[in-house]
Amino acid sequence: MSESNRAMITQAMILAAGKGTRLRPLTLETPKPLVEVGGQPLIVWHIKALKAAGIKDITINASWLADKLMDTLGDGAQYGVTLHWSVEEDEPLETAGGIFQALQSGKLRDEPFILVNSDVWTTYDFTQLQEYELGADQRAHLLLIDNPDHNDGGDFAINNGLASEQPIGDADKYTFAGISVMSPQLVEGLASGQPAALAPLLKQAMIKFQITAEVIKDNWIDVGTPERLTQVNEFIDSKGVDNHKGA
Repeated sequence: MSESNRAMITQAMILAAGKGTRLRPLTLETPKPLVEVGGQPLIVWHIKALKAAGIKDITINASWLADKLMDTLGDGAQYGVTLHWSVEEDEPLETAGGIFQALQSGKLRDEPFILVNSDVWTTYDFTQLQEYELGADQRAHLLLIDNPDHNDGGDFAINNGLASEQPIGDADKYTFAGISVMSPQLVEGLASGQPAALAPLLKQAMIKFQITAEVIKDNWIDVGTPERLTQVNEFIDSKGVDNHKGA
Protein backbone atom coordinates (compact mmCIF):
# COMPACT_ATOMS: atom_id res chain seq x y z
CA MET A 1 0.00 0.00 0.00
CA SER A 2 1.39 3.38 -0.94
CA GLU A 3 1.99 6.08 1.64
CA SER A 4 -0.81 8.20 0.14
CA ASN A 5 -3.36 5.36 0.41
CA ARG A 6 -2.26 3.95 3.74
CA ALA A 7 -4.93 4.14 6.42
CA MET A 8 -4.13 6.49 9.27
CA ILE A 9 -5.36 6.03 12.83
CA THR A 10 -8.05 8.61 13.53
CA GLN A 11 -9.23 7.78 17.05
CA ALA A 12 -7.83 7.39 20.55
CA MET A 13 -8.99 6.23 23.95
CA ILE A 14 -7.76 7.75 27.19
CA LEU A 15 -8.14 5.58 30.29
CA ALA A 16 -9.48 7.76 33.10
CA ALA A 17 -11.73 5.59 35.28
CA GLY A 18 -9.34 4.85 38.17
CA LYS A 19 -9.81 6.15 41.70
CA GLY A 20 -6.24 7.38 42.13
CA THR A 21 -6.01 5.98 45.64
CA ARG A 22 -2.25 6.53 45.92
CA LEU A 23 -2.77 10.27 45.41
CA ARG A 24 -5.27 10.64 48.24
CA PRO A 25 -6.37 12.90 49.86
CA LEU A 26 -5.89 14.96 46.67
CA THR A 27 -8.10 12.60 44.67
CA LEU A 28 -10.92 12.30 47.21
CA GLU A 29 -12.65 15.26 45.59
CA THR A 30 -10.67 15.67 42.36
CA PRO A 31 -10.59 12.98 39.66
CA LYS A 32 -6.99 11.90 39.14
CA PRO A 33 -6.99 13.00 35.45
CA LEU A 34 -7.83 16.54 36.60
CA VAL A 35 -4.89 16.80 39.00
CA GLU A 36 -2.91 19.83 37.87
CA VAL A 37 0.44 19.29 36.22
CA GLY A 38 2.40 22.25 34.91
CA GLY A 39 -0.60 24.58 35.08
CA GLN A 40 -3.26 22.38 33.47
CA PRO A 41 -5.06 19.09 34.21
CA LEU A 42 -2.94 16.02 33.54
CA ILE A 43 -5.38 14.62 30.98
CA VAL A 44 -5.40 17.88 29.01
CA TRP A 45 -1.74 17.31 28.07
CA HIS A 46 -2.85 14.13 26.28
CA ILE A 47 -5.90 15.71 24.65
CA LYS A 48 -3.85 18.58 23.22
CA ALA A 49 -1.00 16.30 22.13
CA LEU A 50 -3.40 13.92 20.38
CA LYS A 51 -5.06 16.84 18.64
CA ALA A 52 -1.65 18.13 17.49
CA ALA A 53 -1.05 14.68 15.98
CA GLY A 54 -4.30 14.84 14.02
CA ILE A 55 -6.37 12.71 16.41
CA LYS A 56 -9.58 14.62 17.09
CA ASP A 57 -11.91 11.72 17.92
CA ILE A 58 -11.19 10.77 21.54
CA THR A 59 -13.07 8.37 23.82
CA ILE A 60 -12.58 8.71 27.58
CA ASN A 61 -13.82 6.15 30.08
CA ALA A 62 -14.86 7.54 33.44
CA SER A 63 -16.11 6.16 36.75
CA TRP A 64 -14.77 7.76 39.93
CA LEU A 65 -16.09 11.36 40.12
CA ALA A 66 -17.16 11.00 36.49
CA ASP A 67 -19.50 14.00 36.64
CA LYS A 68 -16.66 16.34 37.63
CA LEU A 69 -14.49 15.00 34.85
CA MET A 70 -17.20 15.40 32.23
CA ASP A 71 -18.27 18.83 33.49
CA THR A 72 -14.69 20.10 33.22
CA LEU A 73 -13.82 18.69 29.80
CA GLY A 74 -17.28 18.74 28.21
CA ASP A 75 -17.56 17.67 24.60
CA GLY A 76 -13.97 18.64 23.81
CA ALA A 77 -14.86 21.71 21.73
CA GLN A 78 -12.65 23.94 23.87
CA TYR A 79 -9.67 21.82 22.76
CA GLY A 80 -10.71 21.41 19.13
CA VAL A 81 -11.59 17.72 19.50
CA THR A 82 -14.67 15.57 19.99
CA LEU A 83 -14.82 13.72 23.29
CA HIS A 84 -16.96 10.59 23.63
CA TRP A 85 -17.70 9.55 27.21
CA SER A 86 -17.91 5.88 28.22
CA VAL A 87 -19.16 5.95 31.80
CA GLU A 88 -18.64 2.92 34.03
CA GLU A 89 -21.49 3.43 36.47
CA ASP A 90 -20.72 1.29 39.52
CA GLU A 91 -17.09 0.23 39.62
CA PRO A 92 -14.29 0.68 37.08
CA LEU A 93 -14.18 -2.17 34.57
CA GLU A 94 -10.36 -2.21 34.45
CA THR A 95 -8.51 -1.54 31.23
CA ALA A 96 -9.73 -4.33 28.95
CA GLY A 97 -13.27 -4.20 30.33
CA GLY A 98 -13.37 -0.44 29.79
CA ILE A 99 -12.19 -0.80 26.20
CA PHE A 100 -14.78 -3.53 25.56
CA GLN A 101 -17.63 -1.37 26.88
CA ALA A 102 -16.52 1.61 24.78
CA LEU A 103 -16.51 -0.60 21.68
CA GLN A 104 -19.86 -2.20 22.50
CA SER A 105 -21.53 1.17 22.98
CA GLY A 106 -20.10 2.56 19.76
CA LYS A 107 -18.19 5.30 21.56
CA LEU A 108 -15.05 3.71 20.12
CA ARG A 109 -15.22 2.59 16.51
CA ASP A 110 -14.32 -0.96 15.51
CA GLU A 111 -10.92 -0.07 14.10
CA PRO A 112 -7.39 0.43 15.50
CA PHE A 113 -6.92 3.21 18.04
CA ILE A 114 -4.25 4.84 20.16
CA LEU A 115 -4.62 3.90 23.82
CA VAL A 116 -3.21 6.19 26.53
CA ASN A 117 -3.21 5.98 30.31
CA SER A 118 -4.38 9.33 31.66
CA ASP A 119 -2.02 9.15 34.63
CA VAL A 120 1.25 9.29 32.72
CA TRP A 121 2.99 12.44 31.50
CA THR A 122 5.33 12.31 28.54
CA THR A 123 6.94 14.42 25.85
CA TYR A 124 6.33 11.64 23.29
CA ASP A 125 4.91 12.85 19.96
CA PHE A 126 1.74 10.86 19.14
CA THR A 127 2.18 11.61 15.43
CA GLN A 128 4.47 8.59 15.31
CA LEU A 129 1.59 6.33 16.36
CA GLN A 130 -1.02 8.08 14.24
CA GLU A 131 0.93 6.82 11.23
CA TYR A 132 1.36 3.29 12.62
CA GLU A 133 -0.31 0.42 10.74
CA LEU A 134 -1.13 -2.84 12.53
CA GLY A 135 -0.59 -6.05 10.59
CA ALA A 136 -3.48 -8.41 9.84
CA ASP A 137 -2.72 -10.68 12.81
CA GLN A 138 -1.25 -8.00 15.04
CA ARG A 139 -3.21 -7.12 18.16
CA ALA A 140 -1.15 -4.26 19.61
CA HIS A 141 2.04 -2.26 19.39
CA LEU A 142 3.38 -1.21 22.79
CA LEU A 143 5.66 1.63 23.80
CA LEU A 144 8.16 0.66 26.48
CA ILE A 145 10.58 2.74 28.53
CA ASP A 146 13.70 2.10 30.56
CA ASN A 147 12.62 0.88 33.99
CA PRO A 148 11.91 3.63 36.53
CA ASP A 149 12.85 3.12 40.17
CA HIS A 150 9.30 2.12 41.12
CA ASN A 151 9.25 -0.73 38.56
CA ASP A 152 12.87 -1.85 38.34
CA GLY A 153 11.93 -5.40 37.33
CA GLY A 154 10.20 -4.25 34.16
CA ASP A 155 7.09 -5.61 32.45
CA PHE A 156 7.97 -6.96 29.02
CA ALA A 157 10.95 -7.82 26.86
CA ILE A 158 11.50 -7.32 23.14
CA ASN A 159 12.82 -10.10 20.95
CA ASN A 160 13.25 -9.22 17.27
CA GLY A 161 10.59 -6.55 17.57
CA LEU A 162 8.09 -8.85 19.26
CA ALA A 163 7.00 -8.28 22.84
CA SER A 164 7.26 -11.15 25.30
CA GLU A 165 6.63 -11.62 28.98
CA GLN A 166 10.09 -13.09 29.51
CA PRO A 167 13.33 -12.15 27.76
CA ILE A 168 15.23 -14.56 25.57
CA GLY A 169 18.90 -14.90 26.46
CA ASP A 170 20.34 -11.74 27.97
CA ALA A 171 17.66 -9.38 26.58
CA ASP A 172 16.44 -6.68 28.96
CA LYS A 173 12.95 -6.17 30.31
CA TYR A 174 11.32 -2.76 30.04
CA THR A 175 8.35 -0.97 31.56
CA PHE A 176 5.12 -0.52 29.62
CA ALA A 177 4.64 3.22 29.12
CA GLY A 178 0.84 2.99 29.11
CA ILE A 179 0.76 4.07 25.45
CA SER A 180 0.00 1.77 22.54
CA VAL A 181 -1.77 1.20 19.26
CA MET A 182 -4.44 -1.41 19.78
CA SER A 183 -6.73 -3.57 17.69
CA PRO A 184 -10.31 -4.10 18.94
CA GLN A 185 -9.70 -7.79 18.31
CA LEU A 186 -7.59 -7.97 21.46
CA VAL A 187 -10.68 -7.70 23.69
CA GLU A 188 -13.04 -9.83 21.59
CA GLY A 189 -15.07 -12.31 23.61
CA LEU A 190 -15.06 -10.47 26.94
CA ALA A 191 -18.21 -10.50 29.05
CA SER A 192 -20.28 -7.33 28.93
CA GLY A 193 -20.14 -5.25 32.08
CA GLN A 194 -17.48 -7.43 33.72
CA PRO A 195 -14.12 -6.08 34.88
CA ALA A 196 -11.19 -7.43 32.87
CA ALA A 197 -7.50 -6.61 33.04
CA LEU A 198 -5.45 -5.90 29.94
CA ALA A 199 -2.18 -7.61 30.92
CA PRO A 200 -3.47 -11.23 30.67
CA LEU A 201 -4.84 -10.55 27.18
CA LEU A 202 -1.54 -9.04 26.09
CA LYS A 203 0.39 -11.99 27.47
CA GLN A 204 -1.88 -14.48 25.67
CA ALA A 205 -1.40 -12.59 22.42
CA MET A 206 2.37 -12.44 22.98
CA ILE A 207 2.47 -16.24 23.00
CA LYS A 208 0.94 -16.10 19.51
CA PHE A 209 3.50 -13.48 18.36
CA GLN A 210 0.73 -10.89 17.92
CA ILE A 211 2.23 -8.06 19.98
CA THR A 212 5.10 -5.84 18.87
CA ALA A 213 6.92 -3.22 20.88
CA GLU A 214 9.54 -0.50 20.78
CA VAL A 215 11.54 1.36 23.41
CA ILE A 216 11.16 5.14 23.51
CA LYS A 217 13.60 7.56 25.12
CA ASP A 218 11.24 10.49 25.65
CA ASN A 219 10.66 12.01 29.07
CA TRP A 220 8.03 9.95 30.87
CA ILE A 221 6.64 9.69 34.38
CA ASP A 222 3.80 7.78 35.98
CA VAL A 223 2.08 10.45 38.08
CA GLY A 224 0.85 7.92 40.61
CA THR A 225 2.05 9.29 43.94
CA PRO A 226 2.44 12.73 45.56
CA GLU A 227 6.21 12.37 45.21
CA ARG A 228 6.03 11.75 41.47
CA LEU A 229 3.52 14.57 41.05
CA THR A 230 6.08 16.88 42.63
CA GLN A 231 8.77 15.37 40.41
CA VAL A 232 6.93 16.08 37.15
CA ASN A 233 6.08 19.63 38.20
CA GLU A 234 9.71 20.28 39.12
CA PHE A 235 10.78 18.88 35.74
CA ILE A 236 8.40 21.21 33.90
CA ASP A 237 9.53 24.19 35.98
CA SER A 238 13.20 23.52 35.30
CA LYS A 239 13.15 22.25 31.70
CA GLY A 240 10.17 24.07 30.25
CA VAL A 241 7.67 22.61 27.79
CA ASP A 242 7.99 24.87 24.75
CA ASN A 243 8.35 21.85 22.46
CA HIS A 244 5.65 19.72 24.10
CA LYS A 245 2.71 19.07 21.77
CA GLY A 246 0.33 19.25 24.71
CA ALA A 247 1.51 22.54 26.16
